[in-house]
Amino acid sequence: MEIHFTKMHGNGNDFILVDEYETIVIPDEMKAEFAEIYCNRRFGIGGDGVLFLSRSEEADLGMRLFQPDGSEAEMCGNGIRCLAKYAYDQGYVRKSCTVKTLSGTIPVECGYRDDAFFARIRMPDPKFQRPEIPATGEGEYREEIGGSVVYAVNTGVPHAVIFVENLDEVDIGSLAPPVRHHQTFPKGANVDFVQQAGKDMLRVRTFERGVEGETLSCGTGATAAAAVAHHLGLVGPRVEVETEGGPLAISFEDGTWMEGPATTVFSGAITF
Repeated sequence: MEIHFTKMHGNGNDFILVDEYETIVIPDEMKAEFAEIYCNRRFGIGGDGVLFLSRSEEADLGMRLFQPDGSEAEMCGNGIRCLAKYAYDQGYVRKSCTVKTLSGTIPVECGYRDDAFFARIRMPDPKFQRPEIPATGEGEYREEIGGSVVYAVNTGVPHAVIFVENLDEVDIGSLAPPVRHHQTFPKGANVDFVQQAGKDMLRVRTFERGVEGETLSCGTGATAAAAVAHHLGLVGPRVEVETEGGPLAISFEDGTWMEGPATTVFSGAITF
């Protein structure tokens, strides 16, 4: 028996993609365990998550994302770009499509520019009210945790945003977990450390729940950082966000949009 997969990344945020467009490959009750085993970078394939691509009755494509700890994420901006590239290359979709996620149906515009694949994603509009994040209490979220001022927003998944003077001096491994697991976040939160790098420019590093560590890029995190900065009047409606793995363009004109690349690394098969 063989299970075919494709390894992909969006700005270094890497995924194992399993194509279930025609038939289920991994039974639903085994998807979490599959992710735990094969996301391992020593004993598996390695990745920040496993993307399962399927058909959907409500959209052109369906996407489920299981993370290295076996949890299922509501959505993933970088993951949707990778899923769109794979589907585009396979001929499942053309220049525009929709992707059904646990956070709703996401419109995507995609294609190649000079042999590089780019996708523009209509992200969920930022939710700043605590019940929608979710976070305990009422109103917008602003708390002091461990000496840091923390803002929170949901851009498809919960994010806690912390502004810093120098991103290079941030010890994410020690500073992020108390925020990620803070009692005010009943479902936990990704944690984004943000430095304003210029007019309408941000640098972001993200600690992701489910991965339980820093990833090279996070699409919902870049959107969250830009959304909070825009909400506070620090940036305009078009923001360039530099992640550790590369840039993403975020726009709040006519909706919330994220644009960035996706890359296929290799394909292979797991043989039993």
